[in-house]
Formats: sequence, structure tokens, C-alpha cells
Amino acid sequence: MKLIKNAAGRLVPTEVNGKKVIPYKGVNKYKPTGNKYGAKIKSCTDYPDNGNKVAKNLREALKKAGLKNGMTISTHHHLRNGDVLTNILFDTIKKMGIKNIRWFPSASFPVHEHLIKYLDDGTIHHIEGSMNGPLGRYTSEGKMKGVGVLRSHGGRYQSIQDGYVHVDIAVIAAPTADPFGNATGDRGKSACGLLGFALADSEYADSVIVVTDNLIPFPCSPWQIQGNNVDYVVEVESLGDPAKIVSGTTHVTKSPDRLLIAEYVADFLEHSGILKDGFSFQAGAGGTNLAFALYLKEKMIKKNIKARFIRGGSTKYLVEMLEEGLTDYILDGQTFDLEGVRSMRENSGHLNTSPFTSYNFHGKGNFASMLDAVVLGATEVDINFNANVVTHSDGYLLHGIGGWQNCMFGKTVILAIPSFRDRIPVIVDEVTTLVAPGKLVDVIVTERGIAINPKRKDLLKAVEGSGLPIKPIKEIYKEVNDICGGKPAKPKVNKDEVVAIIKWVDGTVIDSVFKVEKKYY
Repeated sequence: MKLIKNAAGRLVPTEVNGKKVIPYKGVNKYKPTGNKYGAKIKSCTDYPDNGNKVAKNLREALKKAGLKNGMTISTHHHLRNGDVLTNILFDTIKKMGIKNIRWFPSASFPVHEHLIKYLDDGTIHHIEGSMNGPLGRYTSEGKMKGVGVLRSHGGRYQSIQDGYVHVDIAVIAAPTADPFGNATGDRGKSACGLLGFALADSEYADSVIVVTDNLIPFPCSPWQIQGNNVDYVVEVESLGDPAKIVSGTTHVTKSPDRLLIAEYVADFLEHSGILKDGFSFQAGAGGTNLAFALYLKEKMIKKNIKARFIRGGSTKYLVEMLEEGLTDYILDGQTFDLEGVRSMRENSGHLNTSPFTSYNFHGKGNFASMLDAVVLGATEVDINFNANVVTHSDGYLLHGIGGWQNCMFGKTVILAIPSFRDRIPVIVDEVTTLVAPGKLVDVIVTERGIAINPKRKDLLKAVEGSGLPIKPIKEIYKEVNDICGGKPAKPKVNKDEVVAIIKWVDGTVIDSVFKVEKKYY
């Protein structure tokens, strides 16, 4: 595999899985040309006049959709670690004797360890989507036949829209649907909130199969997926385990260090002047970010400040802010707990969105750049503010990108992270995998202090005399190395074997993930 250095100085291939790729050129340096991809034209004459598109089972629907070797099959991840359907889907594909499928999920979870046997036997050729947990380890050890491709949520939508990824068959898990194919995720025994990550699949795939465990008479209302885009409907006993559909990261941290980080972030927004009436923000669903939301809520009440909108991942804490009048809207990208699901049904100010509106970089603007503050996590950052979310310092793929990259275009991007985990520094000299360039990271908040990117002279000036523990990042880096006994050894990797590539939001390749030869601890 030929490797060249991209604009970030990282070695990346020029061809992946038989297809040419474009090396990263820099922030806002690559712009697409041409037209959006067009799905195949179909006719009403090929569908039942009574609107009933129900197939007797998944196998029949796949057969009618023309499943063949080498096709691209897409799924979405709203069911998270409770997803049963994807495993059943590939059990069915295996029984049909189909090989070399490109699996194109919006994300994977540990529950999908079940699919490793299908990667082994060639049913699945490779994965283009996040490779979390066991699938990440499998990929990192060079066991997958093809090269993995990791994209952000917006990057996934962009890749379909631009025609770079052609989806042959989309399989959409729908907690409620009607026989025509109208579907929603905000009700039913497998309710997961919205279905926005399946939107591009429903619009552009050659064939679309909606699978539901709550088939109701037409019309399903409200519908998040339009039946006009759906070819077949399949009813199953269960889509997943409701106890595991909600996110496992929606508990406020109890760690004193992480609570301190959360408090520092809220204080920083206050002292920097970002916290003002009509502001907007986005925070993730991790324990530190949830604690930050609670600290911020206290300040908003005290100062009589109201947010115009909050970007979710929605949680019960954001729902409380909406229902207590502290924000006009939640613009929900995915729903992380059952209170978020309930709110989506009941509150007119709780709006479901999709990667098209929120994150698609090849569109006429999106919501991400309109945010006043974005608070995110990271697995690593370095002294140049570059950041990593897909690998740890041991080189193993263990996380997806999600909407993280897309949120880098917020007006002030804050990474709230511990300075080390398990005696392994999080602040390093150079990130193991580059997922976002340092020029887009504005502030790094740790329990040992707050580092502001020197390019943000306005923020440095705004917090002068605030009493906040502002420090140069190299000073925090040195402190962490002293505590942890020096810099960690770099993972031993095979630079001749790329196991996955990281796409930037514009579809270019920002970095490579190499086969891990030996774990260093």
C-alpha cells in the first residue's frame, strides 16, 4: 500500500479497498465539485395499491431487494448496545450464503462482537463505521480482510450524499412503523428517540427495509422515516434489549477530579463572557459533561440567563432545562435516555434533527458552527492541541468519531479531560491518531489547570484576573509526566499495514491506524 504524507504530516494511503482516496489538505482547503448522488428512480406500479409492503420475514425482504455478494449493507446505531437486529441480519445473510459484504453502520457497539465470526469466514469483508470495543481490537490486530474506514456522523451522511459510498440495501430498525414504511423511534417497546442517523440511508439506498417490533395501522404518526422511501417492511418479535438501548454514559460522575473539571468548564464559560442570555451550547453524555451541565444550570438560574437552544444528545438534564424554561429548544441529534425519549414525544421545543442539518459539511451550512460553546471529551490531546478520540495510547481502536469532529467548528471548542487515566498521560507530545487538528481546539480543561490555545488571544484576555487556573499546555504536560513517571512508550505498530483510515469531515484522509504488533503495558 502506497503511503504519502498529507497536509498534517501524517502517513496515509492513496487507495483504500480498491478505491482512490484524497489525502487531508487542511482545514477548509478541500471543496467538492459536481452534483449530489441520485438514487434509482422507482415507480408506484411496482408497489401494492393498498400500501402494504410487509414481507413475511427478513430473508424474504433481502431476497426481494436483490441481495448479492459484495454489496453494501447499512444499519444505524440508535439501539446502541441493545441492538439485536444487526446480529440477526447477518445471521440471515450467512444462512443465505452471501459473502464479502461491506457493512456500513453509523456506529457499532460491544454487542456486535457476535459479528466477528462473520468477519472471519468472509461473510463481512470490512466495516466502514466506528469499530468499538471487540471490533476495534479485532481490526487493530490486522484480522479484518479489508481496511476499516471511520467517519464522523456528518462525514457518513456526506459520503452517501456525494456518491462516494453507494448503499445497496439499508436495514432500518424502527421501534414503531406502519405497513407502508412510515417509521418513528420515539414510541414502542424499543423506543430509542429519533432515527436521524438512518435518514441518508432511507433517501439514497437502492432498497430500504424497515424492520419493526411494533407494527401499527397506517399512518404511523409522527413519522421520522417516510414510507415513500421504503421498499419492504418486516415485523419481528424484538429489535433489541430496551435496558441497553439507552446510553450507558448518562450518569453524573462521582469522581472529585472530574467534578472539578466540570466546575472549571462552567466557570470558564462565565468568566469568558460566553455565558450570556441567548447563548447556545452542546455537551456530550459522559459523566463529566453531565456534571458540567448541572453546574451551568446553577449559574443560569442565578444570573437569570436563558439559552436560545441546546444541541443534544439529549439527556434528562437537558430535558429539565427545557421544561424549567432555561432554553427554548433542544435540537436533538440522538436521544441518550428515556426522559429524552419522553420529552421528544411531549415537548414541542424538543426537535429531532439529523446529520444533514447538524453536521453535513457538504451542505449550505449546518448547525455546528452556530454553537457558542461545545464541550467534548478526548482519549488524547497533545501539546499542539491536536486531539484523538478513536484510539488510546496503546494504538488500539476502541471508539468511533461520532459527531465529535463536526463539533470542532463551534465558536469555542472545549475539551474537558482528565490529565491522565490509569497512570497513562492523556496530554502527550504527539497524539497516537490525529482526528482533529489543533487549530480547531480552543481550550483544554483538566483537573490540573486550563490551557487556552495561544491563537485565542480574545479568550486569554477575557479571563485575565479571573482566578481560574490558566496554564500553558506544556506546563500541564510536564506536571503529568512527572506524576506518571515520564512519557509513555509509543505502541509498537507495523507501518506497512494500515488497518483503518480516519476521514476528516470533508471526506479527505486525515490519518491512518496501523496494525498493533505489541501492547506496551
